[in-house]
Amino acid sequence: MGKNKISRRFNDLVSMVGDHAYHYQEAIELLKQTSSANFVETAEVHIALGLDPKYADQQLRSTVILPKGTGKSVVVAVITKGNKIDEAKHAGADIVGSDEILDQIMQGDIAFDKLIATPDMMPAIAKLGRVLGPRGLMPSPKAGTVTTDVSNAVHDFKVGKLEYRVDKTGIVHIPFGKSNFDILDLSENLLTIHESIERNRPPGAKGKYWKTCYICSTMGPSIEVDINTLK
Repeated sequence: MGKNKISRRFNDLVSMVGDHAYHYQEAIELLKQTSSANFVETAEVHIALGLDPKYADQQLRSTVILPKGTGKSVVVAVITKGNKIDEAKHAGADIVGSDEILDQIMQGDIAFDKLIATPDMMPAIAKLGRVLGPRGLMPSPKAGTVTTDVSNAVHDFKVGKLEYRVDKTGIVHIPFGKSNFDILDLSENLLTIHESIERNRPPGAKGKYWKTCYICSTMGPSIEVDINTLK
């Protein structure tokens, strides 16, 4: 980025952030103050962990239900058959069906954010790996998206269940609400993420597990969080 490319708005925001780690509540307050785009920005947390995911015992992939939600409405599709179709509809799924949904996906018609499937449909869905895989939409048991308990799965993703995984550089990126949430709600979501990452610590994690933690709004500067304050 050339010097002239950084807007004055962004430079002004950066100057509000001190060069030190903040108590998580102060960091969230600062996130709200530095969220000045003309839309409601997403609050994001970026956590560097002492993991090298190329080793099987250092992979982290799990889900977390944010108690205060994500602030985003999630379109949930369910591929199933028999009486599970009615169950999915009653649970509030937006798109429900069997083979006809598979055909739509095959044609590139993907109008959903989450895809849930019952195990009996997985052999058919496996053929769509090339379409669903790159978009992160392939159902998997680990992500809670392959299940026989369709109604709970739909409900959880509707209220704010998120899937997260460590990227190849050992960093986890998770949205934890919107910049217009109040500080206590964002705090509760952030602490819930901390607790989930702790609980799912891979067996091969060596040395220091949490290295750094930064939060920011979509268009705002990053703010370092003192990890000890999350405990």
